[in-house]
Amino acid sequence: MFLRRKNIGKVGVRIQDPRGVVMSEALSIHHDQAGHQFETNVDGHRAYLTYMDLGKQTLDIYRTFVPNALRGRGIAAALTEKALEYAEEMGYTVIPSCSYVERYMERHQRHAAKLSQ
Repeated sequence: MFLRRKNIGKVGVRIQDPRGVVMSEALSIHHDQAGHQFETNVDGHRAYLTYMDLGKQTLDIYRTFVPNALRGRGIAAALTEKALEYAEEMGYTVIPSCSYVERYMERHQRHAAKLSQ
C-alpha cells in the first residue's frame, strides 16, 4: 500500500530568536491525502493538521499540533493556511472543530465565508 503525499511547496514563516532578531524560514508542507493531514518536519520535529472528509464537499479540521520546540514560529498558521487553500481549491466547506483553526478563520476574513455553522 502506498500513501500519496503531495508536496505543496515552501511557505515562508517569520521567527524571532531570543535576542529579538527576526528571521524567515521556508517550510515544506506535505499533504498526505490518504492520512487526511498536512504536515511539516522542522529541526527533527513533526507538526501537523488533521481533518476528516465528511462527504458532501465538507472537511472537518479537528486538530493542529506543533511541538513545544517549534511554537511561536507561525507553523500552525502555515499549516492552517495550506489546508484552507486546499479546501477552497476543491470547493469544500470547512467545519473548524479545532479552536486554533476557528480563531484563524475569524481573524482572516477572507476565509470566513467557508465557515460552516
